Amino acid sequence: MSIYSSIYFMNNSSQCPSTALARDNMIPIKTNFKKITPAILFSIVIAGNGCGGYKNMQSKESSLDRLKPIVEKRETISATGYAVIDIQRHDNPAQRRLLAIRASKLDAYRNLVEQVYGQYLDSNTTIADMVVKSDTFRSKVEGVIYGARLVSITPVGEDTYEVTLTLDKRTVQDLRVLYLESARLPAADA
Repeated sequence: MSIYSSIYFMNNSSQCPSTALARDNMIPIKTNFKKITPAILFSIVIAGNGCGGYKNMQSKESSLDRLKPIVEKRETISATGYAVIDIQRHDNPAQRRLLAIRASKLDAYRNLVEQVYGQYLDSNTTIADMVVKSDTFRSKVEGVIYGARLVSITPVGEDTYEVTLTLDKRTVQDLRVLYLESARLPAADA
Protein backbone atom coordinates (compact mmCIF):
# COMPACT_ATOMS: atom_id res chain seq x y z
CA MET A 1 0.00 0.00 0.00
CA SER A 2 1.44 3.39 -0.88
CA ILE A 3 0.65 6.83 0.49
CA TYR A 4 -0.49 9.46 -2.00
CA SER A 5 -1.05 13.15 -1.47
CA SER A 6 -1.89 16.12 -3.61
CA ILE A 7 0.52 19.06 -3.74
CA TYR A 8 -0.64 22.36 -5.16
CA PHE A 9 1.67 25.07 -6.47
CA MET A 10 0.77 28.25 -4.68
CA ASN A 11 2.71 31.51 -4.76
CA ASN A 12 1.65 35.01 -3.77
CA SER A 13 3.83 36.59 -6.45
CA SER A 14 1.96 37.20 -9.71
CA GLN A 15 5.23 37.98 -11.55
CA CYS A 16 6.13 34.34 -12.19
CA PRO A 17 4.15 32.92 -15.14
CA SER A 18 4.64 29.25 -14.31
CA THR A 19 3.43 29.44 -10.73
CA ALA A 20 0.67 31.89 -11.68
CA LEU A 21 -0.60 29.42 -14.29
CA ALA A 22 -0.47 26.57 -11.79
CA ARG A 23 -2.22 28.65 -9.16
CA ASP A 24 -4.91 29.81 -11.59
CA ASN A 25 -5.61 26.30 -12.79
CA MET A 26 -4.92 24.68 -9.35
CA ILE A 27 -3.10 21.75 -10.91
CA PRO A 28 -2.80 18.91 -8.42
CA ILE A 29 0.39 16.89 -8.64
CA LYS A 30 0.11 13.34 -7.35
CA THR A 31 3.21 11.95 -5.75
CA ASN A 32 4.18 8.79 -3.97
CA PHE A 33 5.82 9.83 -0.70
CA LYS A 34 7.73 6.53 -0.50
CA LYS A 35 9.69 7.51 -3.64
CA ILE A 36 10.21 11.23 -2.89
CA THR A 37 13.80 12.30 -2.32
CA PRO A 38 15.20 15.45 -0.74
CA ALA A 39 16.29 16.69 -4.18
CA ILE A 40 12.74 16.38 -5.54
CA LEU A 41 11.30 18.08 -2.46
CA PHE A 42 13.84 20.91 -2.84
CA SER A 43 12.88 21.29 -6.51
CA ILE A 44 9.20 21.52 -5.62
CA VAL A 45 9.87 24.20 -3.03
CA ILE A 46 12.05 26.20 -5.45
CA ALA A 47 9.49 25.89 -8.24
CA GLY A 48 6.70 27.00 -5.94
CA ASN A 49 8.51 29.93 -4.31
CA GLY A 50 11.34 30.79 -6.67
CA CYS A 51 9.77 33.88 -8.21
CA GLY A 52 9.39 35.70 -4.90
CA GLY A 53 13.16 36.10 -4.48
CA TYR A 54 13.49 39.70 -5.64
CA LYS A 55 10.39 40.70 -3.74
CA ASN A 56 11.79 39.11 -0.57
CA MET A 57 15.12 40.87 -1.09
CA GLN A 58 13.30 44.21 -1.35
CA SER A 59 11.49 43.60 1.93
CA LYS A 60 14.81 42.86 3.65
CA GLU A 61 16.23 46.15 2.33
CA SER A 62 13.24 48.07 3.62
CA SER A 63 13.66 46.45 7.04
CA LEU A 64 17.29 47.63 7.03
CA ASP A 65 16.05 51.14 6.33
CA ARG A 66 13.89 50.90 9.43
CA LEU A 67 17.00 50.21 11.51
CA LYS A 68 18.56 53.56 10.61
CA PRO A 69 18.36 56.13 13.40
CA ILE A 70 15.20 58.16 13.28
CA VAL A 71 17.27 61.32 12.89
CA GLU A 72 18.55 60.13 9.52
CA LYS A 73 15.00 59.65 8.21
CA ARG A 74 13.69 63.14 9.01
CA GLU A 75 14.80 66.46 7.58
CA THR A 76 14.66 68.12 11.00
CA ILE A 77 14.47 66.98 14.58
CA SER A 78 12.59 68.95 17.18
CA ALA A 79 12.68 69.11 20.94
CA THR A 80 10.40 70.73 23.48
CA GLY A 81 11.32 71.98 26.93
CA TYR A 82 9.13 73.02 29.87
CA ALA A 83 9.61 75.13 32.98
CA VAL A 84 7.31 76.29 35.77
CA ILE A 85 7.20 80.03 36.52
CA ASP A 86 6.48 79.87 40.27
CA ILE A 87 9.57 77.85 41.19
CA GLN A 88 11.93 80.45 39.66
CA ARG A 89 13.84 82.34 42.37
CA HIS A 90 13.17 86.03 41.97
CA ASP A 91 10.92 88.59 43.64
CA ASN A 92 9.80 90.26 40.42
CA PRO A 93 7.05 88.29 38.57
CA ALA A 94 8.27 89.47 35.15
CA GLN A 95 11.78 88.26 35.95
CA ARG A 96 10.39 84.86 37.05
CA ARG A 97 8.66 84.55 33.64
CA LEU A 98 11.95 85.33 31.85
CA LEU A 99 13.78 82.79 33.99
CA ALA A 100 11.10 80.18 33.19
CA ILE A 101 11.53 80.88 29.48
CA ARG A 102 15.31 80.48 29.85
CA ALA A 103 14.90 77.24 31.84
CA SER A 104 12.47 75.78 29.28
CA LYS A 105 14.89 76.69 26.47
CA LEU A 106 17.72 74.86 28.28
CA ASP A 107 15.42 71.87 28.77
CA ALA A 108 14.71 71.85 25.02
CA TYR A 109 18.47 71.97 24.31
CA ARG A 110 18.97 69.02 26.66
CA ASN A 111 16.32 67.10 24.73
CA LEU A 112 18.12 67.90 21.45
CA VAL A 113 21.40 66.61 22.93
CA GLU A 114 19.65 63.35 23.89
CA GLN A 115 18.42 62.90 20.32
CA VAL A 116 21.75 63.70 18.67
CA TYR A 117 24.22 61.94 20.99
CA GLY A 118 22.09 59.56 23.00
CA GLN A 119 21.84 59.22 26.74
CA TYR A 120 24.26 57.55 29.12
CA LEU A 121 22.49 55.41 31.73
CA ASP A 122 24.10 54.00 34.85
CA SER A 123 22.04 51.43 36.73
CA ASN A 124 22.59 49.53 39.94
CA THR A 125 20.36 46.82 41.36
CA THR A 126 20.97 45.07 44.68
CA ILE A 127 19.29 41.74 45.37
CA ALA A 128 19.45 39.81 48.65
CA ASP A 129 17.55 36.62 49.41
CA MET A 130 16.02 36.82 45.93
CA VAL A 131 14.38 40.14 46.82
CA VAL A 132 15.27 43.49 45.24
CA LYS A 133 16.72 45.62 48.04
CA SER A 134 17.53 48.69 45.94
CA ASP A 135 17.20 49.67 42.32
CA THR A 136 18.79 52.96 41.29
CA PHE A 137 19.76 54.55 38.04
CA ARG A 138 21.33 57.79 36.86
CA SER A 139 21.26 59.33 33.43
CA LYS A 140 23.66 61.76 31.83
CA VAL A 141 23.64 63.63 28.56
CA GLU A 142 26.58 65.55 27.21
CA GLY A 143 27.23 67.24 23.91
CA VAL A 144 27.45 70.40 21.86
CA ILE A 145 24.51 71.84 19.95
CA TYR A 146 24.79 74.68 17.49
CA GLY A 147 22.49 75.87 14.76
CA ALA A 148 19.26 75.13 16.60
CA ARG A 149 16.32 77.25 15.47
CA LEU A 150 13.85 78.61 18.00
CA VAL A 151 10.38 77.68 16.75
CA SER A 152 8.13 78.87 19.56
CA ILE A 153 7.90 80.16 23.10
CA THR A 154 4.41 79.39 24.37
CA PRO A 155 2.78 79.88 27.75
CA VAL A 156 1.01 76.69 28.81
CA GLY A 157 -1.72 77.37 31.31
CA GLU A 158 -0.98 80.12 33.82
CA ASP A 159 2.21 78.74 35.32
CA THR A 160 4.35 77.02 32.64
CA TYR A 161 6.33 77.93 29.52
CA GLU A 162 7.02 75.65 26.58
CA VAL A 163 9.91 76.21 24.15
CA THR A 164 10.33 74.27 20.91
CA LEU A 165 13.66 74.08 19.03
CA THR A 166 14.51 72.39 15.72
CA LEU A 167 17.77 71.19 14.23
CA ASP A 168 18.21 70.21 10.58
CA LYS A 169 19.61 66.86 9.48
CA ARG A 170 22.80 68.28 7.99
CA THR A 171 23.71 70.00 11.28
CA VAL A 172 23.04 66.77 13.19
CA GLN A 173 25.46 64.91 10.91
CA ASP A 174 28.09 67.66 11.36
CA LEU A 175 27.71 67.47 15.14
CA ARG A 176 28.16 63.70 15.13
CA VAL A 177 31.29 63.92 12.97
CA LEU A 178 32.68 66.63 15.27
CA TYR A 179 31.94 64.43 18.29
CA LEU A 180 33.65 61.38 16.79
CA GLU A 181 36.74 63.42 15.84
CA SER A 182 37.01 64.89 19.35
CA ALA A 183 36.67 61.41 20.86
CA ARG A 184 39.69 60.21 18.82
CA LEU A 185 41.97 63.15 19.68
CA PRO A 186 42.81 62.22 23.31
CA ALA A 187 43.61 58.64 22.25
CA ALA A 188 46.01 59.91 19.55
CA ASP A 189 47.85 62.16 22.06
CA ALA A 190 48.45 59.33 24.55
